[in-house]
Amino acid sequence: MDVLRGLLSLIILALDIWAIVHVVRSRTDTTKKVLWVLLIAVLPVLGLIIWVFMGPRSANSSAGLR
Repeated sequence: MDVLRGLLSLIILALDIWAIVHVVRSRTDTTKKVLWVLLIAVLPVLGLIIWVFMGPRSANSSAGLR
């Protein structure tokens, strides 16, 4: 049971780091970047879920399919 809990924690940590990197590399203004990073860092699971649905998008994903 402890192994599964540790594995889940590592997966959440990796996803949070991935999300933070994407936030920092996004083209949004600095204030929004700081707020997103703080949300993801303070509330790792909930912050990640909120970021997936509402976070800043890259130029490629916001252009849509044409």
